[in-house]
Amino acid sequence: MRLVFAALLFVAMAQTARAQDIKLGVLTDIGGVYSDATGQGSVVATRMAADDCLAAECAGMKIDIVSADHQNKPDLALSIARQWIDTEHVDALVDMSNAAIQLAMAPFVAQKNRVAIFAGGTARLSGDACQPEHIVQWMWDTYVQVNGVGRRLTKPGTTWYMITADYAFGTQFEADMKTIVEAAGGRVIGSARHPFPSTDLSAFILQAQGSGADYVALANAGQDTVNGIKTAHEFGLGTNGAQKLVALYLSVLDVKALGLETAKGTVLTEGFYWDIDDGTRRFSQRFMATTGHPPSQIQAGLYSAVRHYLRAAASTKSRDAVTVIREMHRLPIEDDVVRHATLRPDGRMVHDYYVFEVTSPSESHGPWDLYKLLDTIPPAQAFRSLAAGGCPRLLKE
Repeated sequence: MRLVFAALLFVAMAQTARAQDIKLGVLTDIGGVYSDATGQGSVVATRMAADDCLAAECAGMKIDIVSADHQNKPDLALSIARQWIDTEHVDALVDMSNAAIQLAMAPFVAQKNRVAIFAGGTARLSGDACQPEHIVQWMWDTYVQVNGVGRRLTKPGTTWYMITADYAFGTQFEADMKTIVEAAGGRVIGSARHPFPSTDLSAFILQAQGSGADYVALANAGQDTVNGIKTAHEFGLGTNGAQKLVALYLSVLDVKALGLETAKGTVLTEGFYWDIDDGTRRFSQRFMATTGHPPSQIQAGLYSAVRHYLRAAASTKSRDAVTVIREMHRLPIEDDVVRHATLRPDGRMVHDYYVFEVTSPSESHGPWDLYKLLDTIPPAQAFRSLAAGGCPRLLKE
C-alpha cells in the first residue's frame, strides 16, 4: 500500500511539475525580408515577457525558449513546428509573421492541441481560418492596417492605385483596401502585383504614377516597402503634391533605414509606437537596452501576447492549450504595450490604433523621433467587427 501511495504521489508531483514548465518556440524570419521587424527582436521580446512573468506570477516555474528561422517557407515552418512539438514538447509557437505560414499553422496547432501566438498578419486568422481555441492574434492584421488610412483619406470620388506583393499577405491587403475604399465612396482604379520578395519596383511605381490616382498604396512589407518608397522618391511620386504615397505596413526600423528625407510625408497606421505614452516609452527603453533600437509593433505585440499567455498558464497551472486560451479570455490585458485591449471570442485582440505621418527632418527632435500622430482610433472603429469576420467556429456554437 505504501509503495502504491508513493507511486501515486510521485505521478501527481510529476504532473504538477510538468504543468508548471512552459516551452516556447519562436519561429521567425532571421535573415529575410521581415527580419528587421521580427527576427532576433522577436526572440528578445519573448525573453522579456518570460523574465517579467518569472519575476511575478510565474515565480517558481521553468520557462524555456527555442528559436528557428522559417525562411518564409511554409513547408519548412511546419517541419520545424512538428519537430518542436513531437520531440521537444513545445507548448506555444510564437511569431510566424508570414501569411502563408500562418494559414498553414492555424489548423496544425489545433490538430496538435498547441497554442499559436501571432502578433499580426492576415485578417483571415479571425475569419475563415480562425481556430479560437488554439490561436490568438495580437496587435495588427491586414484589415486594421488599411482601415485607418483608408477611411481617413478616402472621400467620395477619391482614387487609389495598389502595388501589391503577389502572395497571401499582399492580396489580402488589396482585398481589404478595396472594401474599405468603396465603402467610403472612393475607387481602386488599378493594381500591379510584384514578385515576393522583389528588388526592383521601378516598373510598378511608373504604372502607379501614370494612373493619376490620388493615392498610391504599397500593399507589402519589410524590404519590399523600403524599396518601394525609395523608388517612389527617386521618381518624384508623392513629393510634388499631385499624388500621395501610403504604406500599408511600415515600421520605425524601415523609416530609420530610409531616412526622413526619403520617407517624410508617408502616411501609415500602426498599433504601437515607442513614444505614445509613459508605458510605451518604458517598455521601449528596456528593449533598446538589449537591441539598440525601439521595438517594431510585431516585437512589442509579441511581448504583450506572450506575457498574457504566461500569466494565464500560471493562473491555471496548466499547459493544455484550450485551458490556457480560455483563461487568456478571462484575464484583463494589462501591460506597457497596448491600451483599451480585450481578447474577442474569435481570438482577435483589439485595442487602440494609430494613424501617423512620417515627420520631416526639420521636425524631428531625436534619432528615433520619426512619426507625428494624426489620429487615435478606438478598438470598435479600428478593427473589423466580430460579425463581419464570420469565424466558422463561432457560427457553429
